[in-house]
Amino acid sequence: MTAVLEIENLSVTFPNGTAAVRGVSLTVAKGEMHCLVGESGCGKSVTALAVMNLLARNADRRANRLRLAGRDITGLSEREIGKLRGASMAMIFQEPMTSLNPAYTIGSQMTEVYRRHKAAGRREAVDRAATLLDRVGITAPGLRLGQFPHQLSGGLRQRVMIAMALMCGPDLLIADEPTTALDVTVQAQILRLLASLQKDLGLATLLITHDLGIVARVAQKVSVMYAGEVVEQASVAELFARPRHPYTRGLLECVPVPGKVARGSALGSIPGMVPTISAGFQGCGFAGRCAQRRPDCGGAIPDQLLGAGHRVRCVLPQDAPSGNIAA
Repeated sequence: MTAVLEIENLSVTFPNGTAAVRGVSLTVAKGEMHCLVGESGCGKSVTALAVMNLLARNADRRANRLRLAGRDITGLSEREIGKLRGASMAMIFQEPMTSLNPAYTIGSQMTEVYRRHKAAGRREAVDRAATLLDRVGITAPGLRLGQFPHQLSGGLRQRVMIAMALMCGPDLLIADEPTTALDVTVQAQILRLLASLQKDLGLATLLITHDLGIVARVAQKVSVMYAGEVVEQASVAELFARPRHPYTRGLLECVPVPGKVARGSALGSIPGMVPTISAGFQGCGFAGRCAQRRPDCGGAIPDQLLGAGHRVRCVLPQDAPSGNIAA
């Protein structure tokens, strides 16, 4: 498949010395849903913002390769990246109420994107906006275009954000936990919508989440992130069948399985917290929470290729036993 987004050895460091992203490499192909999964604070959103070039001005972003549809975007000026942002790549943020401007109507915000990038007239932009609102399941799109964000429910606002992201037909869609602020029923609807659009339009989609249930339902490929690093990467089927990194196994053990988890029993958990990693840190970021840690976990951690695109960053031999979480 044709690679739309190529990231090789991406790192992001902030002035206080925090290394939020450390050597992340991943590829998202045309028509592929690639999930970036991990706990809060692992660096998932910072990775997305680095791709979109929306980091704080004082952040230091570096990468061996950062390509969008074959074009190197690492050295582009803000003006040049602005021409791509919203057109060739678009992002859906976590909280639609704060992503939409409360002072402007839905229609004015959607048409602004299209008119800016396509040099289109108002009528064409309005027609495009109405068509996409209908496409994402919003009834009476003409009426909705004249409404303000506060007049819509959370689910409708998120559908508007999806439609807005699709206005210019981007090659890459980044969705940063797009169902976090929604109730369970609406979450399922939004996920089905994203999966349907990704398949129908052939979008390369990077979906950021902490929910492995979402990964299992919609993704083709998954990268597990911890403390700024991708610690395991594989197809969804391979990862769920044969998780190799202790952190990945810990995440899966936290998921309650109907019929296997006894009523009233304690849910699985990973003791400890995600550490703050400083620039120049050596070793495995998960070592402090891992029952299988060894002295060499403090040194260079090999990136092992296990075949079929399954990679794991760990010093353990990959036939290690499944018990993995520190008591």
